[in-house]
Amino acid sequence: MGRSGLNRKTAYATLAATLAAEAADLDIFWGLRGPVEGLKHHRGITHTFIGVPMVAAVMMGAVWLLHRWNEKRRRRRLGRLNLAPGEPIPQRLEPRPVHWGWLGLTCFIAALSHILLDWTNSYGVRPFFPFNPRWYAGSFMFIAEPILWGLFLMAFVFPWLFGLADREIGARRTRFRGRGWAIFALAGMVALWIWRWAEHDQARAMLDNTQVASQPVSRMAIEPYPINPFRWHAILETRDFYQTAEVNTSPGSIDSDPRTDVMYKPEDTPAVEAARRTFLGRVYLDWGSWAVVRDLGQQPIEGISPPQLPPNRTWTTVEFSDLRFAYAFTRSGSARPPSGLSGWVYIIDNHDDGGEAMGGREQK
Repeated sequence: MGRSGLNRKTAYATLAATLAAEAADLDIFWGLRGPVEGLKHHRGITHTFIGVPMVAAVMMGAVWLLHRWNEKRRRRRLGRLNLAPGEPIPQRLEPRPVHWGWLGLTCFIAALSHILLDWTNSYGVRPFFPFNPRWYAGSFMFIAEPILWGLFLMAFVFPWLFGLADREIGARRTRFRGRGWAIFALAGMVALWIWRWAEHDQARAMLDNTQVASQPVSRMAIEPYPINPFRWHAILETRDFYQTAEVNTSPGSIDSDPRTDVMYKPEDTPAVEAARRTFLGRVYLDWGSWAVVRDLGQQPIEGISPPQLPPNRTWTTVEFSDLRFAYAFTRSGSARPPSGLSGWVYIIDNHDDGGEAMGGREQK
């Protein structure tokens, strides 16, 4: 965004855009208080329309402090030159034109872009929080898309390479290099979004017109694969079970085997009901739009020892997982669902919380 033209309006545009675009993810530091706290606050207030002006203002303040420090440093260096009246100032010590209005707009647009990009994937955002706690997810872009990386890397590297070539042949240095490449990358991103959005709708239409499950489908989710915009992973919910399907919109095929792709809904045991009321349970069910809660019996949790109880007391492990991420998203069978997005709770005597964990980390 900085190279596409904002850097011609004001100094610090690229720096301000980078800081404002990344600042929302400072909420990851909540994870220092434990994995469940991290899940509760990730994509929280910093990813909302209320938070965008605050993020933009804080980043503008950081750039203003940097500008003041640079100006003091520039004046000191200029004073040491003892220039005669009328003598031109060296170009490297000329003041940088800062237009704070443009800089504020840059920070605002960059902060909004973070919410937009996060919305395109399956994890989702809550942009209207705290007035509306609902999660919204476009689910048409994979959360780590190599094609986008390639577009942005090309826009970053090619102007630098051409600049090296120009210096080798002694060509005049261009002050603002790479505008065309930046616009090309941004346009390519939007084109990829539109393409994937259309294929996502096509996959949904195919599923609507095909009887995949043996029972009526109450809802469905269509999750993306990286790189290939024609390949989608579908989740269908019926009264008694979940069924998955692999959809390819290019040949128009749907592949689902009821013998292997059906998961019956787990039983709601007393331990499951108790687990839903724990801290992890409340946080996970608030986020997990396709959450599945299972009673695993006395199965130890990775990273946490089972409760040490007297003989007259028992413990049970309850697992929380989300079907949106429970598929091999690279080559068939070569990737496992990320354990960091699953949670486990020890339930003692079907009502007490005996310990919580996510991804091998205990929530204290």
